[in-house]
Amino acid sequence: MKNYYSENYIPSIIRWGKITMLLGIVTCFLPAVVISFVYGYMPPISAIIAGTIAQISVSGAFYIVEPISYFPILGIPGTYLTFLSGNTSNMRVPCSSVAQEAAGVEMGTEKGSIISTIGIAVSILVNIAVLTLGAIFGSMLLSLLPESLKSALNFMLPALFGAVFGQFAISRPKLAGVAAVIALGMTWLLKNGFLSFLPGTPSYAVILVCVFGSIFAGKLLYKKELEENKEA
Repeated sequence: MKNYYSENYIPSIIRWGKITMLLGIVTCFLPAVVISFVYGYMPPISAIIAGTIAQISVSGAFYIVEPISYFPILGIPGTYLTFLSGNTSNMRVPCSSVAQEAAGVEMGTEKGSIISTIGIAVSILVNIAVLTLGAIFGSMLLSLLPESLKSALNFMLPALFGAVFGQFAISRPKLAGVAAVIALGMTWLLKNGFLSFLPGTPSYAVILVCVFGSIFAGKLLYKKELEENKEA
């Protein structure tokens, strides 16, 4: 079992994992390439740069943090499946953890890796089935809703971000307060035109300062907590 796992199974997983990840990258960019070069709807370079900076400032740290953090739970095959399908922390990691606990295997072991892969694969299949039904019947349901309720759905994304912020604010209220002050301050600067000197759409500066400002504040608060614990 051990020889087959390390000499056959894992090399095969890594080979096909690389192939599917590369295909996933190409597939993600394909609609944008077709719209831009086939239909001629090319956004200005300043908008592309602004969007890229904004996205990197938000997700850049997670490219390093999430694989390292979740790998002991997911295993090598589960890591490929998870980062190709998405919904990492809210679906794949919990499914992997519950599957290993239900099977009575230890995380980080070969058996744990296999059970984790099965749990994640099942969650992906169920996810696709539910999303398919939602895509088919969701549009029918939306067509029956009154306009007042449809307009209220525009607040769904801010409400989601607020819920995520509240989830983390419970565990780190001091850092949440600092992050809220930074966000409000940068938003005020943006609305009053103080960021108009920046190239492109200056809204990316708000995200950039909020993300890295919160990281810097979190580092300072963490050092302060360590010093207080040492003194205690």
